[in-house]
Amino acid sequence: MFVIVMNGTNIVQDGLNNKLVYKFPNSVVFKDKYIAVSSISMYYSWFNITAVYLNNTFTYTWNGTTNQTYTVTIPDGLWDISAINNFIQYTCLQNGTYWTVSGTYYYPFELIINANRYAVQLNTYQIPTTTPTNGTVPPAGWPTVVFNSVVTFPSAFNAIVGYTAGFASANNVGGGITFATPSASINYASVNSVNTISYLSNLAPQVQPNSSLLFSLSNINNPYTQPSSIIYSLNSNVGVGELISEKPPNFMWNKLIDGTYNELRLTFLSPTLQAITINDPNMTILLTIRDKNESFLGNQ
Repeated sequence: MFVIVMNGTNIVQDGLNNKLVYKFPNSVVFKDKYIAVSSISMYYSWFNITAVYLNNTFTYTWNGTTNQTYTVTIPDGLWDISAINNFIQYTCLQNGTYWTVSGTYYYPFELIINANRYAVQLNTYQIPTTTPTNGTVPPAGWPTVVFNSVVTFPSAFNAIVGYTAGFASANNVGGGITFATPSASINYASVNSVNTISYLSNLAPQVQPNSSLLFSLSNINNPYTQPSSIIYSLNSNVGVGELISEKPPNFMWNKLIDGTYNELRLTFLSPTLQAITINDPNMTILLTIRDKNESFLGNQ
């Protein structure tokens, strides 16, 4: 039995930090050898929202008649719903689509967590056409009709917040809005006495679609997995930016294909088997190799 250590020095320098190559000092012959992940130390540093994933934009409207549309473009990063909502407010400030009353800022919509329903709640607020008492005129000007912003969640971003692709909220022009009975494809919605409309996501929000990493190792042929090179799954069970430190209590042995080797290549994949960018290259991965008949940790 012997141990292979992979760390930042083994990373392929392509900017993704998701591929590590261990080169043997000399070519080695493997016959009836098994390999397992024995220790992992790395930081939770992979993003959930990026331009590459096409899940970083959605839109809202400001004018109820012309439907002037603004796009919210979220920078690549690790975002939770609260942080997304803060960025919504920032975007509204940049676009001038806000107003104030007695020094309090008001925005046309918000996203919040509804923990009791395991849902993301969208609230859209009725936007007046005249300045309230002690209020200020929005930099973008008042809309021409009283309405609620139409918020649209396109494909990919919709999964983050748990809404169906292409969801669009109601503009409520003219009031008297009614909603269909909620179903798997129709969101629960309600409107209160001041025409604030609230929606609940009807799908489980996938705020972090890459909640785990799959370890793909070269020279493995497991006929029961696809791809056949998957040997381990690492869950991000710590806070963003914190150290993931994992030592499996029992090793999951995988047979190496018999042959002559000069290197082993380890790749991190998303749960959907896509390439994933690891932002922090500070990591140490230990792989243990043993003979077929060698007993280790009670495993044969």
